[in-house]
Amino acid sequence: MNLLAFDTSTDILSIAVVGGALGAVPREYSGPGGARASSALIPALQDLLAQAGLRLADLDAIVFGRGPGSFTGLRTACSVAQGLAFGAAVPVLAVDTLLAVAEDARERAGVQQVVAVLDARMDQVYCACYTHDAGQWRQQGETRLSAPQALDVPAGWALAGNAFTAYGARLPAAAQRVEAMPVAAALLRLAPMLMAAGQGGPAASARPLYIRDKVAQTTAERAAARAAALTT
Repeated sequence: MNLLAFDTSTDILSIAVVGGALGAVPREYSGPGGARASSALIPALQDLLAQAGLRLADLDAIVFGRGPGSFTGLRTACSVAQGLAFGAAVPVLAVDTLLAVAEDARERAGVQQVVAVLDARMDQVYCACYTHDAGQWRQQGETRLSAPQALDVPAGWALAGNAFTAYGARLPAAAQRVEAMPVAAALLRLAPMLMAAGQGGPAASARPLYIRDKVAQTTAERAAARAAALTT
C-alpha cells in the first residue's frame, strides 16, 4: 500500500511514508512539534513523498493521529489531512493517538497488554487500555482523562507513553514501563488492519478526538493543582 502518515498531537512532529520506490520500508521524519508543526508539516511530507516517487493522488490513504493530544496539534493534523485528501481525492484514516502509543510500545518492547498514557498537561494524563491478540489491538474500556496517581494498571500490564518524566513516582507501579509515542511509523503499521475494518473515509470525515473541553486553568486552579501535587 502507498500510505502517508503524520502525527502532530505532541511536542514531536512525526511523518512517515511507505510504498512507491520505498517498497515496504517506511521513510520517516521527526522534528519539533507544537507551534512549529504547522509550518514544517507540509514541506516535510512533500519531501518524503518525493523520495518515494509518489504523488498525493498515488496514495491509498492519508493517515493521521486524531487525538487525544494538543488541541492546536490536532487541529493542524485534521486540517492538513482534510485539505490534502480533498485535493487528491484520496481517503483519510483517523487513528487514535493512544492506540499508536500502544503499537509503538509493542514494537519497542514486545508488550501485548498496555495502559497507554499521554501527558495532557494541567496535572492530568490521557489514558486507554489495549490488548493485542491474533495480530489485532482491542481497546478495553473508554479513553479518558485521569490524575496520574489515579490510573489503574492491572497486574502484568505495561504502562507506556510519554508521561514518566512529568509525573514519575506519581504514576502507579506496572510490570513494565515503556517510553512510547504516537509516531507515524506506528500509524503505518496500524493502517492496513484499520482500513480492512472499514475505518477509512472521505476527506470530510477528518475530525479530531477531544477528550477535554477545557484547555487552560485559572490562576486559582493552577495554585490548587500545585498544592495537591506537594501533598501526594
